[in-house]
Amino acid sequence: MQTLPGPSRLEPRVLGGAALAAVIFFALVTGAVQVLRGDLDWLRAPLSFYLLGNYGGLVRVAYFGLGAALALLGAGYYRALAVPARSGAPLLLFVVAGLALGVTASTDSGPDTDRASLAALVHGLAASAAFLCITVAMMLQAVRLRRDSEWRRRFGVAFPLAAVSFIAMWVHALWRDAPRGLTQKLVIVLILAWLVLMAWWLQRHRRDARHAVTAAVPTESLP
Repeated sequence: MQTLPGPSRLEPRVLGGAALAAVIFFALVTGAVQVLRGDLDWLRAPLSFYLLGNYGGLVRVAYFGLGAALALLGAGYYRALAVPARSGAPLLLFVVAGLALGVTASTDSGPDTDRASLAALVHGLAASAAFLCITVAMMLQAVRLRRDSEWRRRFGVAFPLAAVSFIAMWVHALWRDAPRGLTQKLVIVLILAWLVLMAWWLQRHRRDARHAVTAAVPTESLP
């Protein structure tokens, strides 16, 4: 006789709601500082420049909150999907991305920072790791939706948006002549849009425990 999963203290809907709040907080804070910081040109200044100076402490808090949101979202979808549709890879990448965001927020990188300093090197590597891990995790998580009959319909929106974010990240990395602040923030907007959408779906989702084990889409039914 198959044992059905019992109730969880941290339901996926709770994790989704917490992640959604943290992502929205990050978007509001970082959006506001673009207006409040008249000393920086938002088209050319990367978001990391706003970690120093006025409102820098608030931006750091928003970074840490977003890092936590990534882990919460990964854990939420791991628990929400049918058991055969789960994968630890997206969750692991989201956790690594969250840690990288914490390192990014904790190291100085402003317009007056020595680009050759250890802090600047660590900051740059952490920021690059965060972007890469987030966008790859987004695509992997979207793919896992296809293996769950209750979530499969979300794939058609989740995966294209994740793929566009991944491509935009590489355009930002390789197109060095473009305004660095503008291209980076376009990537961030795409990522935040995906995170908000996925967190919104998660916090509204209810799964009957009787279907938690059997709701996976058979592999042979996938194109």
